[in-house]
Amino acid sequence: MKTVFSPVQLTHDPKMEISDGMLKPAVEIPSRAEMVRNEILDRKIGPLWTPQDFGRAPLERVHTCEYLDFLESFWSRWTAAGRQGEAFPFVWPVRQLRSSPTPTHIDGMLGRFSFDAGTPLGEHTWAAATASANSALTAARFLREGDRSAFALCRPPGHHAAADYFGGYCFLNNAAIAAQWLRDQGTARVAILDVDYHHGNGTQAIFYDRADVMFLSIHADPREEYPYFLGHTDETGEKAGKGFTQNWPLPPGTDWARYSEALEEACRWLTVYSPDALIVSLGLDTYEKDPISQFRFVPEDFLRLGARLARLGKPTLFVMEGGYAVDALGSNCVNVLEGFLGG
Repeated sequence: MKTVFSPVQLTHDPKMEISDGMLKPAVEIPSRAEMVRNEILDRKIGPLWTPQDFGRAPLERVHTCEYLDFLESFWSRWTAAGRQGEAFPFVWPVRQLRSSPTPTHIDGMLGRFSFDAGTPLGEHTWAAATASANSALTAARFLREGDRSAFALCRPPGHHAAADYFGGYCFLNNAAIAAQWLRDQGTARVAILDVDYHHGNGTQAIFYDRADVMFLSIHADPREEYPYFLGHTDETGEKAGKGFTQNWPLPPGTDWARYSEALEEACRWLTVYSPDALIVSLGLDTYEKDPISQFRFVPEDFLRLGARLARLGKPTLFVMEGGYAVDALGSNCVNVLEGFLGG
């Protein structure tokens, strides 16, 4: 299995985040990707590839140009305003407030294009996020060229980013960008299975009214976990996409036995839909020792997950999302990949 990764993805290096109402050390840090890369090399999963630069065009198929312009120009705007260090939003256009016209002040723009305060932007965020998206696109290209599977070692992650806002450590939605690129290249039906502990709200929002990209998510109940405001069972799509979104919110403390029941249901949906390509938003924060999550996976469960996905028999692109138990992240991630290759 080919892995795609660029060292540029390490340049986004946040020091702090706002979590649980407090300023805390950041958990979405460069060493996450380094641990996974090192494990892939140590366990000889396959060759490591540098991503191709696809330019902005595939990004614009998923994200608005206004949002991309903001991300690309953010650092120059931030420093021109006399600011320094990493930036946090602090005001948002909620309920009766307006999101249009877009503010020209940098603080207003930060609020317009975000949905939480826990995702700092810095000098190299745009470069790292575009490199991460290019990793997903390059891995998707390998599927189009006939590979059975590929792994995009994406960092920053992407599944919380929607068409015109960032949050949840995510800036560009790597899985959605890869899915749309596959569709544009002629892949008729694409499915995205999100196995991250947190619901992939951005991916759901992007494809919610479409039937050509199915979105399935198994995650912590949003009544008790981030992102709190999306990911319920009654969210099943709208218009042409009605029935092509499915959510399985699970309670804190969920272990493999309970999780695998939801996984089997998701696999039945995938069997019926029969996609020409499957994208797995691979969050590893279901691990029992993850510092910001409350599921109870043990390392062997990640092998089981990979093996079950292999039995679907579909060309499969793994796109890394969350997972913050850094010391175990590499081994848990590669367990999924090995389970798939041996499945």
